[in-house]
Amino acid sequence: MESTRQQKISRLLQKELADIFLKESRNLFMGKMISVTTVRVSPDLGLAKSYISIFPTENRKEVLKQIRIANPKIRGLLGRKVGKQLRVIPELEFYIDDSLDYIDNIDRLLNK
Repeated sequence: MESTRQQKISRLLQKELADIFLKESRNLFMGKMISVTTVRVSPDLGLAKSYISIFPTENRKEVLKQIRIANPKIRGLLGRKVGKQLRVIPELEFYIDDSLDYIDNIDRLLNK
């Protein structure tokens, strides 16, 4: 069960990460559209697991690899944005959110 503080920080990080990906995706991530679907923050606020959706879905493993390589730069940009609101900027981990693919697969199966 997440505390109210964890939920507020999750929403803040999701909004700011989405803004960073919107501005940096042209340069760093081959022009892919990257949206942040969920951010989950650990109870000690030291780790943020970010689930991202990548469109178009081709080469998304490669894009995720590039995001993980650019993690220090992304964390630095995030620190500049939320540094006044958070004492410690959490470590970032990125995962692919495949829930849209799962929904699409179920929809396809039901329409057969």
